[in-house]
Amino acid sequence: MHRRRWLQASTALAASPLMSLARAGAPLRAEAGDGEGVIDLGSRRELFVDRYLIDRLDGDARIALERPRDEGIVHRFDRPYEGPFCGYATVIHDGPLYRLYYRGLPRAGVDGSAAEVTCYAESTDGIRWDRPELGFFEYDGSKANNIVLAGMPPFSHNFCPMLDPRPGVPGDRRYKALAGTGKSGLHAFASDDGIRWRRLGDGPVIAQGAFDSQNVPLWSEHEGRYLCYFRVFVDGDRRIARTTSEDFLRWTEPELMSYGDRPVEHLYTNQTSPYFRAPHLLIGIAARFMPGRRVISAEQAEAIGVDPGYFGDCSDAVLISSRGGDHYDRTYMEGFIVPGIGPENWVSRTNYPALNVVPTGPAEMSVYVNQNYGQATAHLRRYSMRLDGFARVRAGYDGGELVSKPLTFDGRRLELNFETSAAGGIRVEVRDPEGGPIPGYSLAESVETIGNEVGRAVSWRGGEDVSPLAGRPARLRFMLKDASIYALQFTS
Repeated sequence: MHRRRWLQASTALAASPLMSLARAGAPLRAEAGDGEGVIDLGSRRELFVDRYLIDRLDGDARIALERPRDEGIVHRFDRPYEGPFCGYATVIHDGPLYRLYYRGLPRAGVDGSAAEVTCYAESTDGIRWDRPELGFFEYDGSKANNIVLAGMPPFSHNFCPMLDPRPGVPGDRRYKALAGTGKSGLHAFASDDGIRWRRLGDGPVIAQGAFDSQNVPLWSEHEGRYLCYFRVFVDGDRRIARTTSEDFLRWTEPELMSYGDRPVEHLYTNQTSPYFRAPHLLIGIAARFMPGRRVISAEQAEAIGVDPGYFGDCSDAVLISSRGGDHYDRTYMEGFIVPGIGPENWVSRTNYPALNVVPTGPAEMSVYVNQNYGQATAHLRRYSMRLDGFARVRAGYDGGELVSKPLTFDGRRLELNFETSAAGGIRVEVRDPEGGPIPGYSLAESVETIGNEVGRAVSWRGGEDVSPLAGRPARLRFMLKDASIYALQFTS
């Protein structure tokens, strides 16, 4: 991996003035509206993945990270051209079809070797996956396989596709991808169907970076440009940098992502993508790598048949988010997806999430995780969550209170994604910026919200209509008893 060279190059990159000057897009800020410090919420859906909306939490109210539910193995890497070292998976939801891309690699070797291929599977529900026999590339004397890229080293090492939602994108570039290593740089690819790929140009489009893990491209609706998030080394730590582009071919100088005052940890992959129900919000389910943190013994490693070079470390997944610009929020430092029971889950470079969170039911979404790395049992596993259910504001039976920052909104109804117990409930008050209740929307006039729904409007004695308050600075006050709120949105 030429680690020393990438460490030196990435450290120099971080120190460059361009890292602080190349601010291609501005993050969402609490500065729009009728007054200073007022959040212009508009009709955006907002999730409690950070403290963006929260001014105060009192009583038993707190923000809490959710834990996705293990739904089991959905895809085994058991073909001869796949194997123990499959990795860097991407799941794309395109209309009625789910598409899965991943590296096939039966034996460990040098990054970007000719032994690596890019494989493809598809599903109609995100749960049951099939390998279509595409007939594009020959492997071991047969073209009856699901390989979509082969014989083009080093690009199958970390081929990472995206579905481009940009308005007016040409049909033959509806799918785009980036791939390459530190030696080659990242090259651009395009496809009209997500299966047949061609390279755009002859040389790299991004040259500065380690590029020895998954390099994640996306279209940012909020910033109005393409973004790419990738790994760099800074003072020996695996960090994330980003670059931006208006055409996918010419990219800005990279900028190092910050975490504010939160500790720096090794993030092996970042898996940053626009959340499909709130695309202004970038969600990353990153692989947190703990180098040298050995959990299992040599005897356990031998018993599960893991490659001898791959049990000296361990990994899990953490939740990161961004509202644009060069900052990640790390409100939650604890593990989001933690290793399972058994030594096979505590080996090196396992528990690495696939790119993208996708809907898999009317009230459900899923993320996929690469597990049992370096073992004959390597596979992809599905984890499910309720829609918007990365995190929540929660209060217990004794009750608690959430007061928002000043905001303005558009719409007629305030909808919540919430749950309560049978004894619990939520009451909502709309206040003026100074904290006084607005007549008609006071706590005393609030109708208690009870139940468990991904979208229900709150109401007061006078009904649900909040449009008389639209465009006026206000605060929201939530009184919760044995209840949780995952997201809120003003709707028409």
